[in-house]
Amino acid sequence: MKGTIEAAIQQFVHAAIESEAISAIDKNYVTNRLLAIFDLNSIDELEDTNQSGDLLSAMDQLVEFAREKGMIDESHADQEIFEAKLMDLITPQPSVVNHIFWDKYHNESPEAATDYFYHLAQQNDYIKTRNIAKNILFTSQSQYGEMEITINLSKPEKSPKEIAAAKNNPSSNYPLCALCFENEGFKGDKSHAARQNHRIVRLDLDGKTYGFQYSPYVYYNEHSIFINEHHEPMKVHKQTFKNLLAIIDHLPHYFVGSNADLPGVGGSVLSHDHYQGGHHTFPMEKAPIYQHISLDNYPMIEAGLVDWPMSVIRLRTSDKEQLVQCADDILQAWIGYSDEARDILAYTDDERHNTITPIARMKDGQYEMDLVLRNNRANEEHPDGIFHPHADVQHIKKENIGLIEVMGLAILPPRLKTELADVRAFLLDKEELSQVETMHQAWAEDLKANYHPTTETEAQEIVEKSLGDIFTRILEDAGVFKTDDDGRTGFEQFISYFNQQ
Repeated sequence: MKGTIEAAIQQFVHAAIESEAISAIDKNYVTNRLLAIFDLNSIDELEDTNQSGDLLSAMDQLVEFAREKGMIDESHADQEIFEAKLMDLITPQPSVVNHIFWDKYHNESPEAATDYFYHLAQQNDYIKTRNIAKNILFTSQSQYGEMEITINLSKPEKSPKEIAAAKNNPSSNYPLCALCFENEGFKGDKSHAARQNHRIVRLDLDGKTYGFQYSPYVYYNEHSIFINEHHEPMKVHKQTFKNLLAIIDHLPHYFVGSNADLPGVGGSVLSHDHYQGGHHTFPMEKAPIYQHISLDNYPMIEAGLVDWPMSVIRLRTSDKEQLVQCADDILQAWIGYSDEARDILAYTDDERHNTITPIARMKDGQYEMDLVLRNNRANEEHPDGIFHPHADVQHIKKENIGLIEVMGLAILPPRLKTELADVRAFLLDKEELSQVETMHQAWAEDLKANYHPTTETEAQEIVEKSLGDIFTRILEDAGVFKTDDDGRTGFEQFISYFNQQ
């Protein structure tokens, strides 16, 4: 096609029709909206408008023309805002999306409804499929089963200039945070992501409205976020367990879980009540029960301790009300529980340290809930947290262990892509020791002393296996009751304490 804006507009519209993002009836409407965006008055039909084309490539072409015309600058934020503006033209309004979702839900199946919504979020570039494809993914075998490792390269890093520009932006309380409903259709700016092509499906959870959306940078299949309609702080309490099971009732093919609600063991956003879910089987779900336990007040609930590096109680029953009450009783017992011999203190003065990371799913027609015991206390030896990645593994990950990591998927920082390449080169004697990052030197030296790779593939396998081992150690660090005999004795003592309440 001709290298003109007009040709690019027609290619975009044709690609949208061809991919069924819009109907042929919408052709003139979307064309005219694009003409308005580019301040054009008319367009001539080109002879080759039936040429096949990829929708995202057509979007890229329009973005490039906008940059050439000075409509946007070179910053990632400006480009993302313009991309969302374009893709909003081919995205149904929220009411239409909700209508289609629930129509498919009731007349076909929950899977058909989520398939529609997930496809829409990928097709309109809300889910950044091309960015996500850059992530480094692999698995690593451990004594607890296969761990999943991701080096997250999908979210573009801002330049110093963009960071400075965002700081200089006038502060705004609209939307209050990145999870608020008010993000739906929001233009975006230098400090707040564009959300013009963002849509939220409304769910009723025990009489309250929650939103169901997908994460723009999905870490696993159908990575979902369920958000409170109101901007309220995260809190793990009885209503949390009710809400998780209500989501499972709506979407029985999904799992759903909540981050813990305390700093240091919670997620990155504690200011807005939300949960995460999706259509993925995590390593923790596959982990077996190593010891079945009896819960005196709940004889109808099947319970056990999970063979996992963190401290997990698994509950299973068909009685939803009993499960909610049991989970809340365990939470309340854990909140007040101390075991000084194992560094577990419930409170320091008035500061609470104990909480739970809960995960729910439907399993063989029954509700299954994993309760992961958490504690965020720190001391002089472990200033970042006693049950947090310890100093000797922080060269790989220093951040909190949130819901996703708890279940066995490591989300590692993008810096590791370059740093690990240097470690592999060091193992192959391609680089001097000084060229390995200082924080990785001891690790690199240990690997070199124990392994002698001769090819890139061997070096890669050694580094990946070691990363998996380190991630397993990180989860063991985060476990309040360790997986040795003493730790398991401590776990049993907590269950006895619970039964005596």
